[in-house]
Amino acid sequence: MAFGLIIIGDEILSGKRADKHFSKVVELLSARGLSLEWAEILGDDRARITATLQRTFASNDIVFSCGGIGATPDDHTRQCAAAALGVPIVLHPQAKQKIQERMQEMAREANVPFDLEKPENLHRLKMGEFPQGADIIPNPYNKIPGFAIHHGQGGAHYFMPGFPVMAWPMMESILDTQYAHLFHRQAWFEKSVLVFQSMESALTPLMEAIEAEFPEVKVFSLPSVGDAETRRHIELGVKGEAVQAAAAFDKLITELNLLDVEVQHIR
Repeated sequence: MAFGLIIIGDEILSGKRADKHFSKVVELLSARGLSLEWAEILGDDRARITATLQRTFASNDIVFSCGGIGATPDDHTRQCAAAALGVPIVLHPQAKQKIQERMQEMAREANVPFDLEKPENLHRLKMGEFPQGADIIPNPYNKIPGFAIHHGQGGAHYFMPGFPVMAWPMMESILDTQYAHLFHRQAWFEKSVLVFQSMESALTPLMEAIEAEFPEVKVFSLPSVGDAETRRHIELGVKGEAVQAAAAFDKLITELNLLDVEVQHIR
C-alpha cells in the first residue's frame, strides 16, 4: 500500500491560495515512519476529478483528498466520487445528525429559533450527501463530516474539507486509529554529503553501481548552483532500509574518496 494525496481547487492552481496540505501530509507521515508516494493537484473540473478517482480507486493506495466537499456550485468532489464508483449519492444518516447538531448550535449562538425546514438549512444537509456505502469521518472543528471509501485490498480514500484547521486533525485521527500497525515498520536511514568539483554525469556510474549492489536503497543527487554561502555543488546521498543504506553510504564515501572531488559532510 502507498500513501497518496489529492488536492482539489481552482484557487490552488490559480495561485489565489497557496497549498499547505502537501508539506503537512509529508510531516504527519514522516513522524510515523511512513512516506508520501505521490500527489496530484486538480482544479474544479468534474470530468478530470472523476477520471482521476476512477484511476485511484482501482489501486490499493491509501489516499487523502482535500477540498471540494462543500455544497456550493464549485464543489464537485462528492458527486465525482459517486460517479467514479458508479453508485448513487445519498444523505448519510450519521452525517445528517451531525449537520443538524451543528445548525442547532449555530442557532443557539445567534440566539435565533432553529427551523430545519428553512431553505438554507435544507441546503446545508447536502454536505452530508455521500456516495452510497461511504463511512463518515468525524470533524472535530465544526462537526461537518468528511467521508471515506474503502476499496481493493486495504485501499481507502479519505475525503476532507480544504481547510487545514479541519483536514489536519482528521488526517491525524485516521492515521492513528486506522494505520498504527504500519508505523515504523521499517528502520530508515538517510544521509548525504556535498560534492564539489564534479558533474552529475561523472557521478552517475557510481550511483548506478550502489543501487545495483544495495537493492533496498535509493541514491539521490540534488545539484545546486550555489549561493552567497555555498559554492556550486551536488548533494549526493542514500536513503532506504537502515542496514543496507548505512552500508551503501559507507561505500559511497569510500568511492568518492577515490575520485578527484571535494567532499563536505553535512552535520
